[in-house]
Amino acid sequence: MKRRSAENQEAEAPQEMLLRGDGVMSDGEDTDLSDSEESQYSGLEDSGSDSSEDEDGGKAPQETKDLVTGGSNEYEQDSSDEEDIRNTVGNIPMEWYKDFPHIGYDLDGKKIFKPLRDKDQLEEFLDKMENPDYWRTVHDKKTSQDIKLTDEQVDLVDRLQRGQFGDVKFDPYEPSVDFFTHETMIHPVTNRPADKKSFIPSLIEKEKVSKLVHAIKMGWIRPRKPRDDTPTYYDLWAQEDPNAILGRHKMHVPAPKLRLPGHEESYNPPPEYLMTEEEKLAWEQQDPEDRKLTFLPKQHTSLRIVPAYSRFIHERFERCLDLYLCPRQRKMRVNVDPEDLIPKLPKPRDLQPFPTTQSMVYCGHTDLVRCISICPSGQWIVSGSDDSTLRFWEVCTGRCMKTVHLDGAIKSVSWNLNPSMVLVAACVERSVVILNPGLGDRLLCSSTDQYIEGYQPPEEQNQQPVTWVVAEGADYEQGLRLRIHHEKAVKQVTWHGRGDYFAVVLPDNGNAQVLIHQLSRRRSQNPFRKSKGLVQRVQFHPTRPFFFVATQRSVRVYNLLKQELTKKLLANCKWISSIAIHPAGDNLIYGSYDSKLAWFDMDLSTKPYKVLRHHKKALRAVAFHRQYPLFASGSDDGSVIVCHGMVYNDLLQNPLIVPVKVLRGHEITRDLGVLDVIFHPTQPWVFSSGADATIRLYT
Repeated sequence: MKRRSAENQEAEAPQEMLLRGDGVMSDGEDTDLSDSEESQYSGLEDSGSDSSEDEDGGKAPQETKDLVTGGSNEYEQDSSDEEDIRNTVGNIPMEWYKDFPHIGYDLDGKKIFKPLRDKDQLEEFLDKMENPDYWRTVHDKKTSQDIKLTDEQVDLVDRLQRGQFGDVKFDPYEPSVDFFTHETMIHPVTNRPADKKSFIPSLIEKEKVSKLVHAIKMGWIRPRKPRDDTPTYYDLWAQEDPNAILGRHKMHVPAPKLRLPGHEESYNPPPEYLMTEEEKLAWEQQDPEDRKLTFLPKQHTSLRIVPAYSRFIHERFERCLDLYLCPRQRKMRVNVDPEDLIPKLPKPRDLQPFPTTQSMVYCGHTDLVRCISICPSGQWIVSGSDDSTLRFWEVCTGRCMKTVHLDGAIKSVSWNLNPSMVLVAACVERSVVILNPGLGDRLLCSSTDQYIEGYQPPEEQNQQPVTWVVAEGADYEQGLRLRIHHEKAVKQVTWHGRGDYFAVVLPDNGNAQVLIHQLSRRRSQNPFRKSKGLVQRVQFHPTRPFFFVATQRSVRVYNLLKQELTKKLLANCKWISSIAIHPAGDNLIYGSYDSKLAWFDMDLSTKPYKVLRHHKKALRAVAFHRQYPLFASGSDDGSVIVCHGMVYNDLLQNPLIVPVKVLRGHEITRDLGVLDVIFHPTQPWVFSSGADATIRLYT
């Protein structure tokens, strides 16, 4: 406040009192008004005023400067940035007040108004043309003055624009002096002894480390996750309007082009394109839609005598109708890699064991071997042939242990699945014979005979569809124990798992195509009142009271306890030849005469889960292994194909089916190849019988 009052007093003093006798100005050499007072009235003055007051005010500073130069001034080269500033708004961005009539406030808090008039474009142009120093003049917004740059300042600006250093004397490439190595010193630069604290662990660092360890244990500090360098792509046209013009252009489908003219449309076509009178008459009698040509080809000797085309307007009209009325659509072609369509299956070598090579051939039959069966222990195998013999073989040695001569060709043979009994059932013409081969344990053979001979007939004899006859004499010596006579020829026989029941198939027996016999009571029954279709094969469920009946195009599943139809499996084939039940009982396979092998998952659907067509001719037999996930099929092409069929306990996982091996060895005889296929009960071996009168073992 004292400084302001002193300045005000000095401003009011006359100008002649400002000078001392020695010609040096006093401390109050500024004859202008104070910053605050001049700033207060600067906005009200007219920059273009011609009053005498302005002239006097403008001359006083000039006279003062002339007087100052006469003597020595210690502050001649000293200046203050604040003295050059005519307003006291401070170092603030001037953009703050670009929308206001003032440019800030003075020390008294009063507004400092902007100049009432600035240079317009015309004055700016005249100044540019007349002022030779216009190119080096800049406008200072804080002081509202035009400042002329000196030569040194212009040179500095030029050097900075060229990317050089501002100081001309500065040399950026002067040789550097390495203070520590350019001279070898006797004493060290710093010989200050080490502090005691440098030998003691820092307590502050210890606290920091303990805090970090605690944060890591609590899970507050975690390692940074690795950055995912996978680029992210986005749809550039996701927000585009489909009805926009670009969208319509994108979906534009060009019109199909017209068919190019052929030789028949020439003015002088070859003779073979010209129609005869009969062809012309036939063409005229046809409907316009059925004609191959819409015109009659004509021959002209020269082009100048060709008349006008009479159907031109009509064809143009039809073309316009096609363009206007016929809709066009874009067909999207799906480019699919063929390798993607092939299922990813495991390699066969990872699915071992399974039979791979032929190990033994059982020879002895003179005609085709239609059927084979193996005992539960896997030691003996029985085969039936069209030469009317039933042969028993030892599996390991291939020796024929016994031959039984019967009355006709053996169509089917089945070994009793009960290991406590030694019985074999065989179909011969219209009868089923029950044999005791007498092989293996003698106690089992004798107990089996006692079981059969211990039958006591009931007091009341019920009428049965078959006749049970006890074998005697020569038949008994061969091993026959019972004969069951039927009205028609018997095609198949199969045992129940417990060994007391067995079922037979009589395709020509009308409504009684399937009969179930009970060995212990020697009674027979017809389980169906009416047969729906021609029965081909029957099978018992391994563990549950279900009965499978295969007709030509379907497989019916019956519940024997409830005596009702449980499920009907629809086969996608023309004629079923054989069926096999998985040991778990939930899956089934069938073979057909049209070279198809189908797998049914009964828990999944009534339609085939997978159909295999790897055989070239009709399938004759299919079989499951009791312990290994294997199944095989035999065909008339002379091959046996072994497949890996894994069934999982998880119902959500589908069975895995992989063909692993093709076994060949049988010769095709009379267009017949492999007739029957069975697996060894405990080993991954497969037996096959064929039309070449041999039985082959693959291990």
